[in-house]
Amino acid sequence: MSMSEDIKAARERYQNGYYAQKLEEGLQFQDVVTQALYMRGIVVVGYASRRFQNTHGENMLGAEIKRDGEFRKTGNLYIEVAEKSHPDRPNFVPSGIMREDNSWLFVIGDERTVWIFSTKYLRLLVDRWRRVEKATSIGHLCPLGQADKYAIRKIDLTEVAQVERGVW
Repeated sequence: MSMSEDIKAARERYQNGYYAQKLEEGLQFQDVVTQALYMRGIVVVGYASRRFQNTHGENMLGAEIKRDGEFRKTGNLYIEVAEKSHPDRPNFVPSGIMREDNSWLFVIGDERTVWIFSTKYLRLLVDRWRRVEKATSIGHLCPLGQADKYAIRKIDLTEVAQVERGVW
């Protein structure tokens, strides 16, 4: 798919509510991760206002939390480095691990598994991995084997669910 076709498809997704749906999925995922970390004694206090999120980061802990719903199919984590809020915007802005805020941790995964990385360490590693540019995002593909190797921690969230139900 050419970049102009990619932008056209992104505009369509934007108009059809795709990005709004993905945002809601991401917010729900943040709640899942926040709960899992809380059960391990790590309290994540999120910032509610857009102003504080833009100037300080997502939360007081300094953890950037991202949902990757494709890694089980692709075998890679998508580590975002830049984004555009709309396909028609001319320039990308730093995001994900490249955001200039209080983030020192990068948490990524899905509702079953998450990896926790040092943001500083990921910035050193990211250029080793294949770069992917989409209409609204630029990122790098981190193979799961390397994610296991370089992560500070990998958490099986199915164990968290078992603890909550009293099964584990």
